[in-house]
This record gives sequence, C-alpha cells and structure tokens, in this order.
Amino acid sequence: MYISRKLKEQSISEYLLYMWQVEDMIRANGCDVERLEQTVVAAYNLPEEQRVELTEWYANLVEMMHLEGVEQSGHLQINKNVIITLTDLHFRLMHSQKFPFYQAAYYKALPFIVELRAKGADKEKPELETCFEALYGILLLKLQKKEVGEETKKAQEAISTLLSMLSTYYVQDKKGELEL
Repeated sequence: MYISRKLKEQSISEYLLYMWQVEDMIRANGCDVERLEQTVVAAYNLPEEQRVELTEWYANLVEMMHLEGVEQSGHLQINKNVIITLTDLHFRLMHSQKFPFYQAAYYKALPFIVELRAKGADKEKPELETCFEALYGILLLKLQKKEVGEETKKAQEAISTLLSMLSTYYVQDKKGELEL
C-alpha cells in the first residue's frame, strides 16, 4: 500500500506493473485475507497500526476482485482505468506538435507492439496494455530466473523508454504543467 502510493505519484507505469503483481499475489494466496495477512503482511514486520492498515488494503482489493469477477484472471477496474487514462494522454501527445521525442519513441517501439499484438489473442485491447503485458511478462520471466532473448531485450528497451516518457508526462499533466 505504501509502495503503491509512492509509485503512483512518481511513476504510473511502475505503479501499474506493481498493482498487477499485487493482483497475482492475492490470487496466489487464494484471495484469502487471512492467508495474505500471514504470508505477506507479516513479512513486513510493521507496527500494529500499519499492519492493520495494510491488511485492510489487501482486504479491500480482495473484495473488489470478488465483485469484479477477476479472482482467476484479468485486472481490477482501478488498474484498467490507469490504462484508459494513459491511452488518452498517449493520443494527446501523439497529436501534438510539441512532443517529437515521445512520438519518435513510440515509432521505435511500434514494430515490437505490432509483433506482440499479432501473437496475442485480444486485438481490441489498447496498444499500451500490450506494452504493459510485455513488460510484465518479462518481469515474470526474470523472477523465475528464465532466459530473456536478445529480441525480447530490444523490445523491452524500446517499450520501457516509451512508458517511462509517458509516465513523466503523466506526472506533469497531473500537476497542470503539461502544455499540449
């Protein structure tokens, strides 16, 4: 919870990837708040007040997952909303004459995005969601200590650059400092 707050303020891309990881961690614990408290919350060794607050945060996420039917797969609406917001900002940046470096980063990542979308099942999802899924997949491979190929590393670099720039513009936009 504390990590998510900090990430949401500093890097919306890292926040989203973190929240996807939290969703998977909740699933790995059977969407059971008591198990989460024993396996996740207890590992932080927090003071009682913070432990209760963190447990409550997980309990709220579990409840949302039940209500939204994403106990097995999929993403919470709060996380989908981040994709929607970022997609809107992406389109605004792409249609502005003031962001040629962002546009260049997008066109550098585009061949990888096209390739990933051709391999994926859902062609209707936003391109940015494809980017996040790629980075999340690479994160999972690394956590499993599996090899990441050279082409995948190139895609990761291009997509990471794009999302990093988008995250920076997101923060500026939230502060009212972004002039499109």
